[in-house]
Amino acid sequence: MAVKLVVFDLDGTLLNTIGDLAAACNHVLVANGYPTHELEQYKIFVGSGVRRLVERALPDDVPETEVERMRDEFVEYYAAHIDGHTVPYDGMRGILRSLHEASVKVAVLSNKFHAGTCRLVSEYFPDMDFFAVYGQRPDIPLKPDTYMLCKLMEDAGAKPSETVFVGDSGIDMDTANAAGVLSVGVTWGFRSKDELVSHSARVLVDSPGQLEQLLMNYL
Repeated sequence: MAVKLVVFDLDGTLLNTIGDLAAACNHVLVANGYPTHELEQYKIFVGSGVRRLVERALPDDVPETEVERMRDEFVEYYAAHIDGHTVPYDGMRGILRSLHEASVKVAVLSNKFHAGTCRLVSEYFPDMDFFAVYGQRPDIPLKPDTYMLCKLMEDAGAKPSETVFVGDSGIDMDTANAAGVLSVGVTWGFRSKDELVSHSARVLVDSPGQLEQLLMNYL
């Protein structure tokens, strides 16, 4: 296997964003009179886009119109406080540099809203020349739909056998497997190793060092 394209999830894979996501959602919940949640619970809530995050944080009987309104409030508040607690996972900058030096195309594919995805990537990896950075956009299906992953491969001129998808959730593993690319699950993110295994991760890595060794073996 000669890798031409490596696609990374963002939250829980490249960046630890859970502190800012939890703080923003709890702020909106308090402002609207709803109970808040502990940070660990947000690791289960995130991963399927902002609307689903807000919906999961709210009681089941909240009307759709209320969910949509609070989704907008979340985006506004989070955009203004997006980097208060967020940090890159140790070693991830080095992996990105190594891939760039090896002329491997690197992309980010996230279910976070597109503007937030682009801002975080540019802020925390300013010296990295990404092939593409995509977050959630209107009328584009979210992961685990394979549409955007397949488009990335087409644009990069990479076959599924030449592509690796790296993520921390079952959604990421489902996306990779459905597209026929190598699914690599990282265990330092927001979801459990059991979830990655149950969603048929082809490879599991427990540290960025293991991930870099794995990727370098494919070059």
